[in-house]
Amino acid sequence: MTSSSLPGTHFALVFSALLVTAAGNTALQSVLPVIGRAIAIPDLGIAFVFSLSALIWTFSAPYWALQSDRRGRRLLLQVGLAGFGLSMLLCAIIILAGIRGLLAPLLTFGLFTLARALFGVFGSAANPAAQAFVASRTTPAERTNALALLSSAFGLGTILGPAVAPFFILPGVALSGPMFAFAGIAALVTLLVRLGLPDDDPTHAPGGGRGAAVSIASVGGAPGGAHVMAAEAASESGERRRVSVRDPRVRAFMIYGFAAGSLQAATGQALGFLVIDRIASGGGAEAAKLIGLAFMAGAAATLLAQWGIIRQFAMTPSQLMRWGALLAGLGTAGIALAPDFHALVIAFALQSAGFGMARPGFTAGASLAVERSDQGAVAGAVTSVNGACFVLAPAIGIGLYELAPALPYWLAAAGCLAIALYASANRDLRESRPR
Repeated sequence: MTSSSLPGTHFALVFSALLVTAAGNTALQSVLPVIGRAIAIPDLGIAFVFSLSALIWTFSAPYWALQSDRRGRRLLLQVGLAGFGLSMLLCAIIILAGIRGLLAPLLTFGLFTLARALFGVFGSAANPAAQAFVASRTTPAERTNALALLSSAFGLGTILGPAVAPFFILPGVALSGPMFAFAGIAALVTLLVRLGLPDDDPTHAPGGGRGAAVSIASVGGAPGGAHVMAAEAASESGERRRVSVRDPRVRAFMIYGFAAGSLQAATGQALGFLVIDRIASGGGAEAAKLIGLAFMAGAAATLLAQWGIIRQFAMTPSQLMRWGALLAGLGTAGIALAPDFHALVIAFALQSAGFGMARPGFTAGASLAVERSDQGAVAGAVTSVNGACFVLAPAIGIGLYELAPALPYWLAAAGCLAIALYASANRDLRESRPR
């Protein structure tokens, strides 16, 4: 990151915080279908685990976003990372006990659901804090590329998670090994964030109050982000307007983001079972590897879109939302038609590239629609919407899959076309640009 107002080391730490959570969650997603089949947890039960966590995430994210305004981005990044690490550690212990037969399947499922719910409660603190940290320290012209680069942490994590997960499936810990590993990595990154990011907690300022605790050094001697935000807050007349998903300034972006995220969640959650049933013939370690390879290909395509296409062509948020949805629809239809694993991977990569364009499009568009002082609040709204996508969509996707394996993908392809048309027809989305 080479922004004139955001030091590269600070961006790297924020990027790493999102990277480790994305990698850990994808590693979990790649092995969980195999774990579920091994300890007799129903497929819909696996979907419920993610749905409950996402439901909690949806309501907790705005709270943590507000706290990031009041207590600083660094503290909330630490809260999110610590919550993720604790959740992964507890999940690992519970799954290991279930695999060894120390816990009955129903009890394993219940405890695992509760442990995963901790991620929804505390893990949701990291995302709005990271987005607000970057958005508040970049100009409107820089913001689309900056947030696209930040979003690529999810794509890179989706590559790294499945890639390294097999190396942690070791004797003694079996399929729970990746969860133990990412719990440890999260603890390390939490420490690095604490040591490497400036303390921007306003309550630590001399005499307390809302001012920035320290001036954040920046390239070229520009004012630090914390001081900029404090100055803007001081100049506001009246109370800061709270941003919600119903705010007229961002409502169209939230509708688009929820629709796109739900389509991706429904189809992505069913992909592991599609690989097991259509290609891997029942599961096992081979199925976990194939699922991981598919997710890695999708993540690589996401990175190509976010590191290459978006930056090379300087695409606007409205262009990203339109073309991203169309490309995602093409890939989704390809998954429905795929006759073998090779074709499925190519189709999933196209779908992932499309959603990899659409997601930073809606995120940057919402960020540009509000003032700098509202970046924490809009980041919370975006994070809440992203979490809401995983409340019902995974269960719906798996339910449709059980009716007919291709059904969720055909319906999602039609949905992608619909949101592309929505992005073209809606004035707020069509005219989205840096102000």
